[in-house]
Formats: sequence, structure tokens, C-alpha cells
Amino acid sequence: MHGKLTTRKITRLSKPGKYSDGDGLYLQITQRLIKSWVFRYARNGREHVIGLGALHKVKLAQARTAAQAARALLEKNLDPLRPPERMSFDACAAEYIASHRENWRSEKHYKQWKNSLQTYASPHFGALDVHLVNTPLVLQALMPIWHTKIATASRLRDRIERVLAWATTSGYRTGENPARWHRHLEEILPHPSKIRRVRHYPSLPYREIGAFLAVLAVLHARHTPGALPLAFTILTACRSTEVLRAMWEEIDFDARLWTIPGERMKNGRPHRVPLSGAALAILETQAGRDLVWVFPGSTAGKPLSNSAMRTALQTALRKTGQSDVTVHGFRSTFRVWAAERSTPKDVAELSLAHIVGSAVEAAYQRSDLIEARRTLMQDWADWCAVSA
Repeated sequence: MHGKLTTRKITRLSKPGKYSDGDGLYLQITQRLIKSWVFRYARNGREHVIGLGALHKVKLAQARTAAQAARALLEKNLDPLRPPERMSFDACAAEYIASHRENWRSEKHYKQWKNSLQTYASPHFGALDVHLVNTPLVLQALMPIWHTKIATASRLRDRIERVLAWATTSGYRTGENPARWHRHLEEILPHPSKIRRVRHYPSLPYREIGAFLAVLAVLHARHTPGALPLAFTILTACRSTEVLRAMWEEIDFDARLWTIPGERMKNGRPHRVPLSGAALAILETQAGRDLVWVFPGSTAGKPLSNSAMRTALQTALRKTGQSDVTVHGFRSTFRVWAAERSTPKDVAELSLAHIVGSAVEAAYQRSDLIEARRTLMQDWADWCAVSA
């Protein structure tokens, strides 16, 4: 039974030595008064010591959990030390990220992987040997954000599972993957779909959208770079990243269609956007400016940045006396307008590239209702014009 040490006692200890918490776990204080955790055990008649990390990185509860994991390995007649194949979770994560970086679609994806693991996993078990990472440690990382940052927590669990799978394949750990979902963590944590909360972005009342677009037209005439793509974003009810990375090869002027590839969509599915007359007019204005990007940036070969669109938004909001409105909020403006005119739910939701109905219903929904959506988007553009 452990429990001899307390956080208060650990803080007050100041003499070099080893202080037992029980069951092989010790707080070690060096002559230079550096505090760290070690796990001591006997195997084949010899004593072994495992470093569990410095006190400022590994707290008492974490050290106890790591020691428990080491004891569990001993009970299976496995050596927790496992020399020379030892590697911390952080080191394994770095190796995994480095080996997969070339396959990821963007630098942003790489940074999200790296930052999420550093922020949420590393403080709990990043410094520990990867073979000591167990279910309680994984839960320590996940549970604080499982109900509040649902998408982040779900991605974090998947990333931890992948790193641990890599470590197992590479010979740095054995046994089951403590981060797997099926028949494991699903028995402890609620499914993300059961706790998903809709984030409501600050939006502009739909009766004021016309006046706002009129201001954007003035800003465009004054050479504000983000004004035109913001207007196109509003008219198509798309996300800003989808618009800013739009390419000419995706535009079909004859069919009046813009087809966004699945890898740029949030749901991973290609999305066809019917183009209203006003949206087409913006595209015609942009024609010839760049061979690849519809909205090119100031740097050759790159699209316009998000910051340019945000700057245009803030300028237009000041001129219209508005505040606390986001670019994403214009999708809500469109959705409220569509509901007010009694638009069928499926048509409105598909216009926003949302998945309609349950998974079963989505499987049978083969049509994207493009003609009905074409009428809706033209009506939206007409409303934006007459409400100015």
C-alpha cells in the first residue's frame, strides 16, 4: 500500500535522500536538492531502479500511477526497465510525427498534432517511458477536456492511440493499447456524439446583410484585399478556409458550379456549390489575376490569408456600427434567413455542407439536391441585393 507521502510533505522535504511512498515508489532528492521520482524493484536477484521523471514534471498522483503500471508488468513477468529499448512518450510522439509529416495535407495539420499532444498529453505522461503509459494516465489527459473541448479531446485520444500503436510496433512497449476506444475507453467515457454541443458564432441579423455587403463593395473599390472574398463567402454560405483556398480548376462557369474537393471540407466529402449571379460576377472580377488561386495573396504562389479577410470584416463592422460578428457567423445568418422563408431543412443544411439526418439516412441520401439549392442560393443573393 502506498500513501506515505503527501504533496505538503514533499514540498517541505529538503534533505538529500530517498523517501518511500510505498510499493517501490521513492522521491529522490540529490545533493543539489533536485527532486525526482524513482521506482525500485528486484528481479532475478538484482535490484533495479527506473527514473519516472522530475517532480516539477511528474506530480505525486502521476508517479503513483506510473509505479502501479511498472508493478503490473512485473506481475506478468515482464521487466519494466526493458533496456536498451526505452523511450519516453514524448520521444515516441516526435518520431511518429516526423515519420508521418510528409503524408499530411498541410503544415497546419502537423502543428495541430504537435500542439495537442504537448498541451494535453505531455503534462501527464510525456516524460514517462512509453511502456509505463496505461489507462489511468490516458484518462488523466482526456477527462479534463472530454465534456468541454469535445472535438479536441476526440482527436487527442486518437493521436495518443496512434503514438502508442507506433511504440508497440517499434518494440518500445507491449500489451493492449490503453487509448483504444472500442470495448475499452467507450466503457468509461460517453461517446462524443452524445455530448456534442453546437457552437453558436456571433452573427449578423439577416435583414442587415445587404447593407453590410454594400460596405464591402465600397471597401473593395478602395482596394481592401479581403473585402471581395468575404463577400463571396457570404454569398456562397461557405467557410472562410474553403473560399480562400479556392482554385480555378474547381470552377465550372458553364455549369455555374464550384466543386470543393473532400480534403478541404470539414466532413471530408466533396461539396458542390451552385453559383448565383452575384457570386459569378465576383469570379469574373478575379479572372486573370492568378493562374491557380481565385483569391491570390500578396506572396506569389500563395492564396490570400485569413487575416486579410478578418481585417476587411472588422473595417466593415466599424462602418456599419456592428461588433462581435465572426466570419463563420454569416453561415448562421444564411441559415436563419433560410428558415424564415420556410426552406426545407435538407436543402438548407446541404447548402451548408452539413450531413443530413442520421448515419443511416445519410447513407440513403444519394442526391445533394443541387437544383433546389441553386434556386435557394440565387434567392439568397437577390435578398442580399434588395435588403441593401
